[in-house]
Amino acid sequence: MKPIHEYRSVFSLNLLGWLPGLALAALLATPPLRAADASSEAKPVFDETPAQHNMLMQWWRQARFGMFIHWGIYSVPAHAEWYMNNGHVPREKYEQYAKQFDPVKFNADQWAQIAANAGMKYLVITSKHHDGFSMFNSAVTDYNVVKATPWGKDPLKALSQACRRHGVRFAVYYSIMDWHSPYQAAAHPDDTHPTYNPTHFVPGKKDDYIRYMKAQLKELVTQYHPAILWFDGGWMHGWTDADGREIFRYLRSLDPRLIINNRARGCGDYGTPEQHIPANGLPGQDWETCMTINNSWGYNATDDHFKSARRLIRNLIDIASKGGNYLLNVGPTSLGQIPQPEVDRLEAMGAWLKTNGRAIYGTRPGPFTQQPAWGRVTAKADRLYLEVFDWPSDGKLQLPAVPNREVTAAFLLAHPHRSGVSVSQGSDSITVNVPAEAPDSIASVVVLELKPTAR
Repeated sequence: MKPIHEYRSVFSLNLLGWLPGLALAALLATPPLRAADASSEAKPVFDETPAQHNMLMQWWRQARFGMFIHWGIYSVPAHAEWYMNNGHVPREKYEQYAKQFDPVKFNADQWAQIAANAGMKYLVITSKHHDGFSMFNSAVTDYNVVKATPWGKDPLKALSQACRRHGVRFAVYYSIMDWHSPYQAAAHPDDTHPTYNPTHFVPGKKDDYIRYMKAQLKELVTQYHPAILWFDGGWMHGWTDADGREIFRYLRSLDPRLIINNRARGCGDYGTPEQHIPANGLPGQDWETCMTINNSWGYNATDDHFKSARRLIRNLIDIASKGGNYLLNVGPTSLGQIPQPEVDRLEAMGAWLKTNGRAIYGTRPGPFTQQPAWGRVTAKADRLYLEVFDWPSDGKLQLPAVPNREVTAAFLLAHPHRSGVSVSQGSDSITVNVPAEAPDSIASVVVLELKPTAR
């Protein structure tokens, strides 16, 4: 991941279209979606029918919410995951952090339980970040967590097993750029003050690196059986779209069910906007916003700029209302603990989802070309979910009419059997009358049930 210096506004208009009355079965009949990059047109390149691709992506589209974990030996100096580059640390000096990495408080079941309690449906952990240190048991390098640290254990094995016990799909991140590799050279080499990003291939060594990379990817797929392979670092010099397509084909040959993001370049199953929510989503393709809870991906002992639970919950709603997934990051310490401020916020998200998850999981964008001023709208089957951020002081929520549909019932998702919600429908508008008190101070959900109008 790249260092973060600023945030963008996350609340904006949703110009995505909506297909009235579209149920999940119909949704799965849509054309295949392939993201070439986070913002450009999708590029389908492989022999795969729309039905096959939609079947592959079905669980991912239902999930909506996942956990990202950036963890490595960079947690020892505790200056986040780019420290080797930003601190201009020579390779030999950086290697010493492996000898200090001893996460005696790591508990795979605890991590998986934190994700499950937060309502997260999948988990993506760094198997190798840009620093080149492998956080798994790799036979093709001794520079890995089992062989180079006093801890000597394989966290990916433990976490993959724990995720399955807790009902969370396991996935891995892998960086193409590698600041430690003998096959890649630093952008500005210096014995005492190197700058690595972006690396380039040592002349004549590109094929050697690709062989190394393929060997590690095979280990990851065959040893840990991830549901997703999440690439990064494809901006290094010398790596091409053709290289990305070759890696994509290779991985699909190892596991035809493997979902692969777009950052290997040239193709991909979904787009990956980073640290922001696109104003209109990414129409025409699957997408996932990855974001930090504070300002750092890897553990940074000085970073206490944590987003509030309110902001994180509303981010999730905003993303779902635009048809995307939310991959929210935690950065564990060198002892193997997820920082408590991050846990606290995830617990708050899980509490909200326990009551309101039906408005998020498996939903699609609502039917309106512009998001209402009071919140967001998601849809599923014959229901609209109105996620209300600003509860109306006059007790009325205003919406445009839904073409060829009428509202047959309305209720609060938190109190489905309690009266107090009613609807007035005109030819071009809907007025939802709600109680004086909001059920939830962060986001209250009103459900509208629809049916086709007689023609």
